This record gives sequence, C-alpha cells and structure tokens, in this order.
Amino acid sequence: MFDHIGFGVTNYDASKSFFQRALEPLGVGVVMEGEYGLGIGPKGKPSLWLYQSSEKPAQLHLAFTAETRKQVQDFYRAALEAGGKDNGAPGLRPHYHANYYGAFVIGPDGHNVEAVCHKPEA
Repeated sequence: MFDHIGFGVTNYDASKSFFQRALEPLGVGVVMEGEYGLGIGPKGKPSLWLYQSSEKPAQLHLAFTAETRKQVQDFYRAALEAGGKDNGAPGLRPHYHANYYGAFVIGPDGHNVEAVCHKPEA
C-alpha cells in the first residue's frame, strides 16, 4: 500500500542501532545513509527513512512482515537486546485472526514496533 515511510527521531544513533539490530532477523538492513537520513529496507530498497529531529513525534505503530514465527521470535529478542522495551511477547493474537503471530517492542522514541507472521505454524 505504501512505498516508504519516514519520520524524525530524537536520537539518530540510538534509533539507527535499534532498527538495524531489531530488523536484521527479518532480512532488513541499511541500504542508504547520508545528510537526508537513513534508509532501511529489504533487497536494497529503502522502505523506512529515519532522520534527526528535535521534535518528538507522536507515537507510531510500525508492523514489519515476518515470513516465519521464528523470525518474529528473533526480532523480539534482537529488539530487546538493542534497548527496546517489551510491549507484547511473541505469540498468537487470535482476536486479529487465527494465525496472527506477533511480537511488540517499544523503540527509542516510544514507537510501538511489531513483527508479525500471518502464516500457520510450519
């Protein structure tokens, strides 16, 4: 539905480290960086842009696709190790649908960052 999302962060280095480490298990990494900010995405295409800002943005909910439930678990572990705060351990969320397997972490600027797999367990 969207090509990319960009938002300001109050601590560029902390946010870069957090997103880089948290999203690595999902096959997502830094693909561009310069005076315009940091571009993160899969397969060489930036989908998420971060840039330094003195304004603290309103909290966002960012959900990233995971291909497997193990990727969701790896994301959660990596995000916590990168300084994120637990906002929902990996598990089924049947109130969304029967195979909704997600994990939620609060990032450096208070954003709710999620990895979700919609596939049944292999």
